[in-house]
This record gives sequence, structure tokens and C-alpha cells, in this order.
Amino acid sequence: MDGQKNTTRTDFDLLNRLKPLSFLSPVALHELASGLNSANFRRRQVILHEEALAAGVHILLRGVAKITCLNAAGHRVAIAILAPGPIPQFVSLPVSQRDFRCEAHSDCRVGSLSWDQFDVITRAAPQSALRKFHEDNLMQWYRFFAEGLDLHERLLFALLQLCSNFGVVESRGTLLRVSLSHKDLAGLVGASRPRVTEHLAELVRQHLLIRQGRQLIVCLDKIESAIGAPPHKTNDSYAKAGAQPHFSKQGQLYSPRSLAAAGSGYRTDTMAELE
Repeated sequence: MDGQKNTTRTDFDLLNRLKPLSFLSPVALHELASGLNSANFRRRQVILHEEALAAGVHILLRGVAKITCLNAAGHRVAIAILAPGPIPQFVSLPVSQRDFRCEAHSDCRVGSLSWDQFDVITRAAPQSALRKFHEDNLMQWYRFFAEGLDLHERLLFALLQLCSNFGVVESRGTLLRVSLSHKDLAGLVGASRPRVTEHLAELVRQHLLIRQGRQLIVCLDKIESAIGAPPHKTNDSYAKAGAQPHFSKQGQLYSPRSLAAAGSGYRTDTMAELE
């Protein structure tokens, strides 16, 4: 019993750090912590397979995870790097037979519960807050695959997203506190590793990017000016991430299936390369 109480307290403390869940009351947050089926995962371990990603609510409580799938050549590539927060259901994208998985990029802790449990826990939350939770944390993945972006633009937007999740502001720019290989970045933007390496070198020449050993420092202001993007806020706690839930309550308009239908028009170079 004491062990269960300690686990719930630990999960509550971790949940309380997550900005996407800040709309929940302390009571609801405690209910969520009590209802989670939590487990720890080692680096490179598979956390969730494709079917499980859509079967309930999954929250990355600690560590760094990634969403991977098979590319056209049958090789597994990362298409998203996740900081702590709700884990998105990439199976909702208009792509099939790609064997989506959530894997541990570092040692992780993940909690899961059913959508029915989540609906009960969030029953008192304002509808506007729930709508914002879904729009802000789910729809961004469809925006990432926005139509018409070339590789250079996709890479810039990927860097902005990584800064939002993992960036720490320092004197020279925004330091990405996550180790990513060129292969990882290639998977994120749907391109080959040599092409991404070439574009990264160009970003360095343009003083948009600074290499610091295996880490990258992003000159965020210059990149935002180059693409006309609104300012992104960074954090230093690995505690801001995307989400991907469902709605079943009356008056709630979004669900993975409806969003997949809405996103079916996003046929891009990225998705073409994945297929």
C-alpha cells in the first residue's frame, strides 16, 4: 500500500510539471496520477506499438521518447522526438502499414489509462480548455506535415519544434538539450541523411545554427525571421510536449478519426518519401 502511495505521489509530481495538463485541477490531476498504469523503460526499448498508441491515453512522465515508423525502404526512422507530456497517436495520420511505434530515446517513465477513465477524470474541466488541449497538442503534428514545404523549410520548422520541446536559452542562441544524429533529423523531415547533412552545413554557413560537439545551438530569432514564424517559447525542464487524445463527451468535437479525415489532404513531400 505504501509503495502504491509513493508511486502515485511520484507520478503526481511529474504530471504537475507538464504544461499541457495545467488546465486540470489538483483533484483531477491526483485522480489522473492514481489511475495511471505506470512503467519504466530503458533506452531503445519499445514503449508502445501502433495498436496501443490509439487504445488509450499515454503520458511520457520522464525522459525523452520518439515516434518511429518504417520508410519506403523498410528502414525504421524517427519522425518525432517527444519531451514529457501526452504521447501523440501518429497512427491517425493518413499513412498505413508503417508500423508506428513509440520508443525510448533515453530512459523513460510512461503512464497509461483508458479514454473512458480520462473522460471521467476531465468531466469538470471547461470545454474550452479541453478543446485548446486537443488543438494545441494534437493538431501541431498535422501542421508539421503542412503542404508545400520544401526540405529546407521542413528542417527549419523541425528545429523550431525541437527548440519548443528541448531548448534552453543561452548567450549564443537556444541549446538543444537532446542528442540527435543526422539520421534522426532525416527521419523527422522525411529526407535522406546526406541531404540533411548538406542542409545543416548550409545553416551553419548562414549562421542560423552553431555546432557544439554533438549538440546544436539554434539561432532562433534568425530562423523565425527567415520563415516568418511567430516567436517560440523554450523551456529548461524537458516538461513541455505535444499531446494526442480523443473526445467522446457530448459537445467535444475532435477525435483521432475525425482529425485523420481532416488531415487527409496533407499530401506532402515528407509523406511521399515515407510511402
